[in-house]
Amino acid sequence: MNERSQVLVDDPGLAEALAGARMVEAARDCVARTIRLPRGSWSPGDDLGGAQGGIGLLVLEGLLVRRVGVAARFGAELLGEGDLLRPWQREDLATTLPRSGDWRALMPCRLAVLDADFALRARDYPEVISALFARTLRRSRMLAVNIAIVRQPRVDVRLEMLFWELADRWGKVHPDGVRVPLPLTHAVLSDLVAAQRQTVSTALGELAARHRLVWTGDAWLLSGTPPDELCSAVSTYGAAM
Repeated sequence: MNERSQVLVDDPGLAEALAGARMVEAARDCVARTIRLPRGSWSPGDDLGGAQGGIGLLVLEGLLVRRVGVAARFGAELLGEGDLLRPWQREDLATTLPRSGDWRALMPCRLAVLDADFALRARDYPEVISALFARTLRRSRMLAVNIAIVRQPRVDVRLEMLFWELADRWGKVHPDGVRVPLPLTHAVLSDLVAAQRQTVSTALGELAARHRLVWTGDAWLLSGTPPDELCSAVSTYGAAM
C-alpha cells in the first residue's frame, strides 16, 4: 500500500514560519510518500525508492538508533520524530579507518520520503526548506553535546546526564519525577555512553539504589535535579554556539 503524508500536518513544526493562506497552500503541496519500519534491524534498500536524489527521510513516528563502529568500539545516536536522515550517504567509504554500522528501529517507525518530487513541490516555500536545514543542525549539536557527556569519567554520571538530555525532548513530568518513555536496553545505552554493557548495568543499579534513575517497566524515571556536571557541560557548549 502506497501511503502518503501531508508532511506539514504530520510535523507542524516545519510550518511555524508560515501563516494564513500560504500555510494552507504549503500543507496541500508538501506531500510525500511514506514507508513503515517494524521494530528490529533495518537495512535501507529498495524501500527508499528515489529518495537518494532528494532531501532525505523525515521521521514522523517512532525511534531509531544508529550505530557506528571503529576498531570494534561503537558510538550511537537516537533519532526520533522530526529528525532528518540520509542513510544512503556514505562518506566513510574511502576513509583510512574502516568503519561499520547498522540501523535499528527501537519502536515501529513511519518515515516521510522527501525525494526529488517533494523538493520540487516545496521549492515555493523556503520557510519549510529552512526548517529542514535547522533539523540537521539540531542533530549535529546534539552529537556535540553527547561528546561532552561521554568524556565524563564516571559512567553513572554519563547515564544520568544522558537521560536528562533525553528528558528535554521526550520526557513527561509526573508527581514522582520525569518519565522518559523510551525502550532503551542496557546494550543500546552502552553505545550511547561509550561504556561496556556490564559497566552500564552496574551503574544503572547504583543509580536505582540512590533513586536517581529507575526503569519502571514502561519508562525511565528520573528523580531529583540534573547533575552539576550536565549544567557545566551545557553552559560551556552554549557559550561556544
